[in-house]
Amino acid sequence: MALHQLYYDPNIENKNLAQKWLMQAQVSPQAWQFCWALLSPDKVPEIQYFGANALHTKISRYWSDIPTDQYESLKTQLFSQIACFSSGSKMVLTRLCVALASLALNTMPEAWPGAVAEMVRVFQEEGGGVDGRARCLALLELLTVLPEEFQTCRLPQYRKGQVRGALGREWGSVCPLLQQLLRRTDSPGAVKARVLRCLSSWVLLDVPLNESEGLVHDCFSALPDPELFDTAVEAIVNAISQPDSQRYVNTLLKLVPRVLALQDQLRAAVQNGDMETCHGICRITVTLGENHSRTLLEQVDHWQSFLALVNMIMFCTGIPGHYPVNETTSSLTLTFWYTLQDEIISFEASKQAVYLQVYRPVYFQLVDVLLHKAQFPSDQEYASWSSDEKEQFRIYRVDISDTLMYVYEMLGAELLSNLYDKLGRLLTNAEQPTSWQHTEALLYGFQSIAETIDVNYSDVIPGLIGLIPRISINNVQLADTVMFTIGALAEWLADHPVMLSSVLPLVLQALGNPDLSVSSVSTLKKICRECKCDLTPYATNIVAVSQEVLIKQIHKTSQCMWLMQALGFLLSALPVEDILRNLHSLITPYIQQLEKLADETPNPSNKLAIIHILGLLSNLFTTLDISKQDDESGDGSAPPVKTAPPPPGPNPVVVVLQQVFALIQTVLSKWLNDSQVVEAVCAIFEKSVRTLLHDFAPMVSQLSEMLGQMYSTIPQASALDLTRQMVHIFASETDHFPPIKALFELVTSVTLSIFQQGRGSGVGGTLNSALKRKPDLYLSDSLDVKAVYHCGVLSLKFPEAPTVKSTCLFFTELLPHCSDVPPLARVVQEDGKLLIQALLEGIGGGASRNLMEPFAEVFFSLNKHCYSLLVVWLKEALQPPGFPSSRVTTVQKDNFSQQILRERVNKRRVKEIVKEFTLLCRGLHGTEYAAEY
Repeated sequence: MALHQLYYDPNIENKNLAQKWLMQAQVSPQAWQFCWALLSPDKVPEIQYFGANALHTKISRYWSDIPTDQYESLKTQLFSQIACFSSGSKMVLTRLCVALASLALNTMPEAWPGAVAEMVRVFQEEGGGVDGRARCLALLELLTVLPEEFQTCRLPQYRKGQVRGALGREWGSVCPLLQQLLRRTDSPGAVKARVLRCLSSWVLLDVPLNESEGLVHDCFSALPDPELFDTAVEAIVNAISQPDSQRYVNTLLKLVPRVLALQDQLRAAVQNGDMETCHGICRITVTLGENHSRTLLEQVDHWQSFLALVNMIMFCTGIPGHYPVNETTSSLTLTFWYTLQDEIISFEASKQAVYLQVYRPVYFQLVDVLLHKAQFPSDQEYASWSSDEKEQFRIYRVDISDTLMYVYEMLGAELLSNLYDKLGRLLTNAEQPTSWQHTEALLYGFQSIAETIDVNYSDVIPGLIGLIPRISINNVQLADTVMFTIGALAEWLADHPVMLSSVLPLVLQALGNPDLSVSSVSTLKKICRECKCDLTPYATNIVAVSQEVLIKQIHKTSQCMWLMQALGFLLSALPVEDILRNLHSLITPYIQQLEKLADETPNPSNKLAIIHILGLLSNLFTTLDISKQDDESGDGSAPPVKTAPPPPGPNPVVVVLQQVFALIQTVLSKWLNDSQVVEAVCAIFEKSVRTLLHDFAPMVSQLSEMLGQMYSTIPQASALDLTRQMVHIFASETDHFPPIKALFELVTSVTLSIFQQGRGSGVGGTLNSALKRKPDLYLSDSLDVKAVYHCGVLSLKFPEAPTVKSTCLFFTELLPHCSDVPPLARVVQEDGKLLIQALLEGIGGGASRNLMEPFAEVFFSLNKHCYSLLVVWLKEALQPPGFPSSRVTTVQKDNFSQQILRERVNKRRVKEIVKEFTLLCRGLHGTEYAAEY
């Protein structure tokens, strides 16, 4: 009834109920009885399938329930059911085969030695009224699922090793059978296809390649048969890509001519537009080349046949037609070229020189082929492509770009000269009209290399910059590539500022074209970042054009934000009075707009406008930095080195922020309930604080006050993050200590009340910042240290891993201060046991296993800073029976306690002890689950 409900009832709730009940039935003890009943011939296949599946579930997951004396009868029953279904439903037959395979894996090699040989014998015997072909297909199905079941079964690690060995020995019974069936002329196509599938399955068990060599050759012989082509390709690819196969050099050498012999079939397939055959032959060729290039390169006597294989792969890379519409093969070959290059470069110098002599010309040819493949189709053809095809082509070009960048390592500066000569000939040849596609592809090659490789030494870049204005740009794709190429050369332009005048007008002109939005804005941003010190003569023009496109709303939101970042970089290098003048003209229209929006009643459309304007200001302040910094210490370990004193007077960003502060407060008062608007406001100050660091000082008390009001009205994460930033930078400065201290007390007390209501918050990070920068914030009379500590203990029980991790970090920062912050020492002394209990609860199974390392760190810190108390706490906390888990004995708990107390130096060992104990608590110790942990 339940099965009928599952398959035929239209009501989805009934289906779900039935499925739930059936899942339970399948694992119940009664399943042993009903599964055979459901397999009876008068049932429909769906019901028989459930019976077979229940049988497999019982055998694979509840093997230990089966008494040893019943193995034999279970095996016999399964054999007879498989014989019955060999000419019945295919899906039921497969499930029964999987069940017998599972039984075999659980009994070999001890209880069922020679399992595979017996399977072959049973099915070869006449009888049961089943015809030979059906019996043969059933046997092949059984032999195919056996290795597959091995790959997915849940055997413990030691058993897996034993069974793999036993299966390896059984190959001797499988191989001759498969060979015999493949070579017989009267074998039906369906049998041969099943043989090839079976071979595919067995070679994944690392069957030695020399033992399957004959069969692999038979697979090559099967390739001309369209019905067997796909399965033969799969079997060959699986056989030659096994990690172990490179040991069998002679076998591999014999396979090279077999692959080369496929060239006629490949060319015919290309001519007939047969993409499947091209794809299959290419897979075989690339698999052999990619997995065995080193082995084959080392066979110096056979260098010509390997070179022929490389050229065959080159043919596949350059296969005619546009990817992905006319062909899908060329993309398979790209990683081969990386592999071959790596192998050649890894040889010692004298050997490498010999190989480079042969293969450098091949790689120059590869560059031509790749740039040809990267070309766009005709405008008409491209217009007919779907958006999905265009996206696949875009990704394909990125892969080509990455390959060119990699190949540059081998070919070096000669590659750039080569590309430059081609581009020069193309643009200066008046006789021959050139297609924009050809020009674009060559520029794309340049861009691919210049984007990631330092081309400052290259003598062809000045010529290239000189050629760019000669390109007649009449097409969006070409214009995009011209922009990205200029962007890729931004660092070079910083060293050769005299060339800026020839490319900057192109970029500013492109800014006005919405189709070139991404490329023009990102290129301007790169130029403003790299060349800001040389842009003063162009600054007025850049600001004017940027303002115009912002007012006309030509660009989408994210490009507007990038444009503001570009202007921030540009203004940073100007004199302060020029910065203020430009800021005034740039920001005033937005401030006026914001004033108008602040008066309106909140609604969804003015919310978006407010967030947009606040975002523009944040992005401008992210990059506007007038301090001359030495960027060398970019690892964050030391504060930036000021190479020149900052200009006198307040920082321009602070001037603007002070002017708009009241307006921002007005906006906030109306939108305090909206986390996105609050986040956008906080972002302005957070970006400014990050960029200005101590120059932000004049704003500290105003901002601390505003943050306090915001957080106490409606606590939001973005306000908490900004508080953390402020504590981080200013808490150590005497002048700013009072407002920061007041803000810290307020945020902490609000957060405590949130905890008391049972809602979590990211306060851990802010508390950590305070501990690192200014531990005496915890000496404050009005800060309830005890409540903060209890919040931390509560947080350890939260379900969110990031909260628990930052809380553990909080405790590891907190405990060392027990010696220098008396209020803290008192709390830890009184309530330390609560912390231990919370940690043990998590280790006992209450927390995710991924959190055991942070828990161990807290134990290590306790051991280091509160040793004598920890001895008492551990003893008391572990005393109650069944805590932290009913699975651990008193002896195991004592052992854990002694091991922890012994380790006061070796943190790694404490982590191991905690991991070990958590596995015991969860009943996972010694399982394969634990082996992966």
